[in-house]
Amino acid sequence: MLTTIAISLALAAAPITMQGAPAKQAAKPTTTTASTTAKSTIVETLSGKGPFTVLAPTDAAFAKLPAGTLEMLLKPENKKQLVDILSYHVVPGVAAYSDAVVKMTEVPTVLGSPIAVKVVGGKVMLNGATVVAADVEATNGVIHVVDTVILPASAGAKAQVKAEEKGN
Repeated sequence: MLTTIAISLALAAAPITMQGAPAKQAAKPTTTTASTTAKSTIVETLSGKGPFTVLAPTDAAFAKLPAGTLEMLLKPENKKQLVDILSYHVVPGVAAYSDAVVKMTEVPTVLGSPIAVKVVGGKVMLNGATVVAADVEATNGVIHVVDTVILPASAGAKAQVKAEEKGN
């Protein structure tokens, strides 16, 4: 059975179940869970008619965040910032398969800020994140697994500052 993106967004819910993904794809979406309120907000968005394209970071992507960033984002007082980051990983209104993405220079996001698209050495780059598994079908769209958490400019700066203030 195909996985519904609303259930499978790596940042907000359970791990993605990839149907038909080649066994050689070692990159798996993260099992990191978000706070309940942020989770319900993004799941509500993705429960809509769609289609959607989700950019799902791997566990290794979260490991690359500055120390303390994820913990800081999961605090209730940072719900809006977390929802913004989650929304930045969702492209609304289109199931953007890789053959279409490589022809784009940017993709819109639910957050409203676009993500730049480049092809470098045959690899698709989204604001510097590399797509490590593409075209994972879901019932209401498609999932691309990325090796980096893609932070919107304002959220990334705030997360970095707050993590540094905590001494992490």
